[in-house]
Amino acid sequence: MEITEAVKKFKDQIKLLHAYEHAMGVMYYDIETAAPKNAIAGFSDTLAAFSEITYNISVNEENFKLLDFLTEHAGELDEITRREVEEAQRGLKLLRNIPVDEFVEYQRVQSEASSVWHDAKVNSDYALFEPYLKKLVDFNVRFAKYAAPDMDPYDYWLNEFEEGFTQDVLDKYFAGIKAALVPLIHRIGEKEQIENGFLHKNYPVWKQRELSDYLMEVMGIDRADCAIGETEHPFTTGFNKHDLRITTHYYENALESSMYSVIHEGGHATYEMGNSDELIGSSLAGGASCGMHESQSRFYENIIGRSRAFIELVFPKIKEMFPDELKGVSSEDFYCAVNRAEPSLIRTEADELTYSLHVLVRYEIEKKLMHGELDTKDVPSEWNRLYKEYLGVDVPCDREGCLQDSHWSGGSFGYFPSYSLGSAYGAQILHAMKKELDPDRLVREGKISVITDWLREHIHKYGRIKKPAELLDIACGEEFDPGYYVKYLTDKFSELYGL
Repeated sequence: MEITEAVKKFKDQIKLLHAYEHAMGVMYYDIETAAPKNAIAGFSDTLAAFSEITYNISVNEENFKLLDFLTEHAGELDEITRREVEEAQRGLKLLRNIPVDEFVEYQRVQSEASSVWHDAKVNSDYALFEPYLKKLVDFNVRFAKYAAPDMDPYDYWLNEFEEGFTQDVLDKYFAGIKAALVPLIHRIGEKEQIENGFLHKNYPVWKQRELSDYLMEVMGIDRADCAIGETEHPFTTGFNKHDLRITTHYYENALESSMYSVIHEGGHATYEMGNSDELIGSSLAGGASCGMHESQSRFYENIIGRSRAFIELVFPKIKEMFPDELKGVSSEDFYCAVNRAEPSLIRTEADELTYSLHVLVRYEIEKKLMHGELDTKDVPSEWNRLYKEYLGVDVPCDREGCLQDSHWSGGSFGYFPSYSLGSAYGAQILHAMKKELDPDRLVREGKISVITDWLREHIHKYGRIKKPAELLDIACGEEFDPGYYVKYLTDKFSELYGL
């Protein structure tokens, strides 16, 4: 086979798979945001059919030989094609070993589990969701053993979401986070708490929608490339840099909830919109990893969005939109309120300081589930025990406990640590950025685009061409160092609470 012919076959296959994945992605966005409840049965059947088609396109001897040939001739490929081949081989490491009937059944269970989880959460009925969770755990353990029989199943999935990270690495990471932050959290707990009652007055949803539009404008998000929808659990999905869909959820008595959800999801969208044009249609479009993606969403949400400079920029408009609710509230009052640090129940509403402890709870439970040390029936009790131990809070119901996140209903085991790692990446990136820019001044002057341009040049434009470690080297000139995260949090919250 000639190398030119092989590359053409490979690129044609990528184009075809992208078309199916695009269709499935649009269907998923629709089922989560607009489709009627009873549409799930038809959606599940369609998704299963499409999944079987994409499976058969990728998992066949002809394709294996094609990829093996391109791998052998990697030195003759351009950088993008070489990385596409590497990623395809990595993805097929699993698919090559999964029987097609199991793969199709997994897709069906996954889509059904998502619908059941919605109902279970609304009704705080974990027993309704538990049988699906058990199936999804069993599938993931079995699939990991298919792909890497000599590897710990949970290590396999951790590495899939964030290459190079294992339980040994994460155990040390979280131990360091706990040792540094728990004493600080306790010291803050002894201080007079910041007033935030004004954030929980009645904020009409229609006005919050207007606020979402304003925030996306301030972030510099081109609405011709990015839509916003509403769903139970906010997420972002992207099909190319000109078709991003973010979502949010509005609560009339919690202004900051959707406000920071929009900024967070807008950060995800900004990352993908910053991909180089040459990645459009390739399998390398998107983000380098889950953790790197989270580094960008949480950079915009927290490092920019919860900064004093950002609040000074947007508060006049927010107060203009909600004059009665924010009567007598100053920009400084608002800044302090949206940064209030206090152990709580809900991860997505957690403050920056306690956030990683929420992630730690999920990490500990996933380890036990994947190792068969925890039965799915006992997840609520273990969840409640860990929340009491790590955060000192009592969990009143499963809706505010183990049913609060959608990730397990989608079969994502090993994803949660990426949230904490993303926050740590972000703090390290901020340290490097400050050597060249003054982020606070730029934000205060409404020049967030300058910050976005820096991130685009050092991170966004590469998509998945570069791995996370390579991007940290490009942006920061050094390896991953969680010490920057600890220092960022310690400095910020010590100043906020006058420690």
